Amino acid sequence: MRFHDRSEAGRALARRLRDGRPEAGAAPAAGAPRGAVVLALPRGGVPVAYEVARALGAPLDVLLVRKIGHPHHPEYGLGAVAGDAPPLYDPAALAGSGLTERDLAATARREGAELRRRESLYRGGRPAPALAGRWAVVVDDGLATGATARAALRAARAAGPARLTLAVPVASPGGLRAVRGEADDVTCLYAPADFGAVGLWYDEFEQLTDADVLELLGTG
Repeated sequence: MRFHDRSEAGRALARRLRDGRPEAGAAPAAGAPRGAVVLALPRGGVPVAYEVARALGAPLDVLLVRKIGHPHHPEYGLGAVAGDAPPLYDPAALAGSGLTERDLAATARREGAELRRRESLYRGGRPAPALAGRWAVVVDDGLATGATARAALRAARAAGPARLTLAVPVASPGGLRAVRGEADDVTCLYAPADFGAVGLWYDEFEQLTDADVLELLGTG
């Protein structure tokens, strides 16, 4: 399975969520209950989440989280930071990299500063959406190590949703295992054993800009 672009992936993901057929082993979703809100992980998750929100008739917002990448391979996530919580690291990824949390402290601070910049830009002073008692659907364009999604889900869980779903078009099997305990259910369309990287499963996987995000959020 491959996707042409993030929009196509979002439409396919929306059909799965709307039909209430989450990934095998996950709790069944009974369609789009009243009070659903779709939370995109910027930037790549926003076009995917836009299609999901439109299909579910739910509001779209962002959940700000920043990956803490390997110093020499920034796309390889060793941890992530979300909200005001301390950085959340992947112990196995850290061990494999030979690095410690102390080694990554400066990177974590930079990512925290970028998170705050984006939150100010994307929200323009708007408060984060109230999630208490609602169905929160957290959406990204893919899941590699799971470090970013785990931090995002913990931040969302702290806001008290009645149900918390992670929805991604493609994921690594290891990444799925890493997030299982963080969400009430996980919807994933494809989890190839030869995952490699998220971008390999898209024909078009261009980097998005802040302007792209603002346009999709309707604030640009």
